[in-house]
Amino acid sequence: MPTYVVLMNWTDQGAKSASDTVNRYEAAKDDLAQRGVTIKDIYWTAGPYDIVTIVEAADDETATAGMVRLASQGNLRTTSMRAFSADEARGIIEKSQ
Repeated sequence: MPTYVVLMNWTDQGAKSASDTVNRYEAAKDDLAQRGVTIKDIYWTAGPYDIVTIVEAADDETATAGMVRLASQGNLRTTSMRAFSADEARGIIEKSQ
């Protein structure tokens, strides 16, 4: 199943209600799971991003729909990156030669 690294920043609205961030995560985790997006790991971070998540979804469209759903609530902006395991990277490199 494809893996994605999602970098998140709070909007002004999200920062004002930062005390609810864990509750929002728990609700989002269940909601996204019903839509085919699994949050495998989440970290609240210091630095240029407020939250970093690792998610899995069947395809890019499913992952993107999940991130659009999160962003539509007004608390987050997301940047998603497709991630590859070592075996997947090996296969990509072999195809490139």
